[in-house]
Amino acid sequence: MPEPTDPLSRFSEPTRAWFAAAFAAPTAAQVGAWEAIGAGRHALVVAPTGSGKTLSAFLWSLDRLLSEPKAKDKSRTRVLYVSPLKALAVDVERNLRTPLTGIRHTAERLGQRVPEVTVGLRSGDTPAADRRWLATRPPDILITTPESLFLMLTSQAREGLRGVETVIVDEVHAVAGTKRGAHLAVTLERLDALLDRPAQRVGLSATVWPLEEVARFLGGAAPVEIVAPPSTKEWDLRVVVPGQDMTAPEAYDADGDGPTR
Repeated sequence: MPEPTDPLSRFSEPTRAWFAAAFAAPTAAQVGAWEAIGAGRHALVVAPTGSGKTLSAFLWSLDRLLSEPKAKDKSRTRVLYVSPLKALAVDVERNLRTPLTGIRHTAERLGQRVPEVTVGLRSGDTPAADRRWLATRPPDILITTPESLFLMLTSQAREGLRGVETVIVDEVHAVAGTKRGAHLAVTLERLDALLDRPAQRVGLSATVWPLEEVARFLGGAAPVEIVAPPSTKEWDLRVVVPGQDMTAPEAYDADGDGPTR
């Protein structure tokens, strides 16, 4: 068994084994996010690109979906990922499908059976036939945009959202303080009104300020824990010159790799 201080001790054995094989160690953003999310609190994770903040939210949700038996009564979406960006395919592939496949293979290697986890994508570009399919067979995890979520809540597709437990809002800094963000805030409140209990909100953002205002935007009337570990920028600066003696550029050929003959 992992040590109690091990951040990965919160996860199931297949998830721990996959993460340990894929990464050297959790980042500070991931450790802080797992502590807050694991305690059931709303969380705003603020960290630069490459810190693994999106994976931290997805990994926690995936572990629960793969560890808990799926309810047999109704198929409903349990995890909702909302991004203001339409180009969602990269996020899905990198931060969702990759760990999902990896954990499943790890579980098989360990001799454990895990339930099937379905993923759906709903955006403005989704064909009408696929939208109807998502409405009749809601996936366990739904990837969508603020506008598409609003449209789902105003249609019969909202029935598939009644089981949402976690809402992951990515790129919070792109909508906070804007009309689009105000519209999303109202949509999230409408979603909570649909549920038996309010969904846990996890916001992901690049460096943004002030943190307290962004957290208030994310949580509405509910308190939000801010996870913003300190980070430092690293610069890789190089100066490349075409010739050894810049005082006599005419002495070198056009390629700068030797004297002109």
